[in-house]
Amino acid sequence: MTERSLSDIREEYEFLDPDDRYRLLIELGRDLEPMPDALKTDATLVRGCSAAVWVYPTRRDDGRLHFLADSNAAITKGIIALVLKTVQDGEPEAVAKADIEEALAPFDLQNQLSSNRTQGIPNMIALIRETAGRLAAE
Repeated sequence: MTERSLSDIREEYEFLDPDDRYRLLIELGRDLEPMPDALKTDATLVRGCSAAVWVYPTRRDDGRLHFLADSNAAITKGIIALVLKTVQDGEPEAVAKADIEEALAPFDLQNQLSSNRTQGIPNMIALIRETAGRLAAE
């Protein structure tokens, strides 16, 4: 599958009924770059998620941030893919300041999904911002 921008995904999402929105999220999750099992540790586990979610930040040779992430729940994995679309391969300063919530607002995830599927999103976003802020300060 070709790489899709967040705006392309948003356009498609807006025209779908709820069941197809779930399918789209699952598809996005399947397309996530694989995260090696060795990186799925307590240290990379995002707290407060009903499903297990792991996020592992890496720094590319050019200094940009690249995140590996995974979940044991298909829809949650799709939400992770949406979050990463907003920050993947960005400069640490830009990632730390990114308005991820605003970028995800058109998806209306709080009203589309059950609260237990979305409760960990703020924690994942906070982890990404904290990591980017720390690396930007280095």
